[in-house]
Amino acid sequence: MSKVLIIGAGGVGSVVTQKCASLPEVFSDIMLASRTKSKCEAIARRVDGNRVKTAQVDADNVPELLALINTFKPEMVINVALPYQDLTIMEACLEAGVHYLDTANYEPKDEAHFEYSWQWAYHERFKEKGLTAILGCGFDPGVTSIYTAFAAKHHFDEMHYLDIVDCNAGDHGKAFATNFNPEINIREVTQKGKYWENGKWVETDPHAIKKPLNYPNIGARNSYVIYHEELESLVKNFPSLKRARFWMTFGDEYLTHLRVIQNIGMASIEPIIYKGVEIVPLQFLKETLPNPGDLGENYTGETSIGCRIRGIKEGKEKTYYIWNNCKHQDAYNETGAQGVSYTTGVPAMLGVMMLLTGKWKKPGVFNVEEFDPDPFMELIGTYGLPWNEEINGDLEL
Repeated sequence: MSKVLIIGAGGVGSVVTQKCASLPEVFSDIMLASRTKSKCEAIARRVDGNRVKTAQVDADNVPELLALINTFKPEMVINVALPYQDLTIMEACLEAGVHYLDTANYEPKDEAHFEYSWQWAYHERFKEKGLTAILGCGFDPGVTSIYTAFAAKHHFDEMHYLDIVDCNAGDHGKAFATNFNPEINIREVTQKGKYWENGKWVETDPHAIKKPLNYPNIGARNSYVIYHEELESLVKNFPSLKRARFWMTFGDEYLTHLRVIQNIGMASIEPIIYKGVEIVPLQFLKETLPNPGDLGENYTGETSIGCRIRGIKEGKEKTYYIWNNCKHQDAYNETGAQGVSYTTGVPAMLGVMMLLTGKWKKPGVFNVEEFDPDPFMELIGTYGLPWNEEINGDLEL
């Protein structure tokens, strides 16, 4: 049994906390901390008894983080705060001597750009201290990377083409809303597209590559190539890949709103002066949009996320499609969160369990596909995200 400290009290933090609290044989003591303690307390009230302690912490402040970690003395920190805060939390974990896990890679606050180099640079320091840092253990990144590792282990001698396909066919009834932190979400989907082909990165204008793809139990949805962080680690760890792309579905209304937001400057991260006060337009916009954590109650439909892979097995071409579908209402009924928070939070809890039970424990900084996928895959369905597979079907790509 182990103590864990969860940092971040949004929708994902709520799911992680509830899932950890349901497993006292693994997670003996749980603390949930964020900048706003009242949010932590609201989540703790969803859990029976006094399972969850709460605290206030500024995740941008290493001494403050360190003081909290040293007081609570967890074995591991689960970072579901903002990607801007990954490095400060990693620093605090190193100083305190505790393991680390996150669900999204680091982004500098003043630039819409994300890559793993900042976090990979911590590898030797974690290794020297005998600590494990697990990067990107949500769904994408996370489960999609584990799906890829599972495919490489069991279905291919060489993987050549990888397409990660992410469809949210849900309806929350709002004119415009994002399914996770609006500031991070809008930064992510408005940047240039990028994919890996023949040993180099190919950059495209945002949403320039579009194709209708069919998703199980959903049907055809317009899907667009965007850049997503797991591509960086997957092409590094599976060098036989000739091409790797990430596809995400967007409705026409969503894209129209997004274009307007960009055209009028509200997606900008450059500070402006408004009535003598410096504000960032995107941060201001975030405050006016629906809270992703409040979307669940009336959210219908489901997500479908998976990997479509083509490669060689025993000298013959083979295709493999592995995916999960998650209904928003099922997620809400269990945790009070919508499906996007649920599909991120469940894998984070399970990744921590993998480390605490010794199945994913080695010193250094690692992406999830660098661990054995089998123990994770054996349990992920048990905790709410069952997977399906199709061999030698039509990948459409």
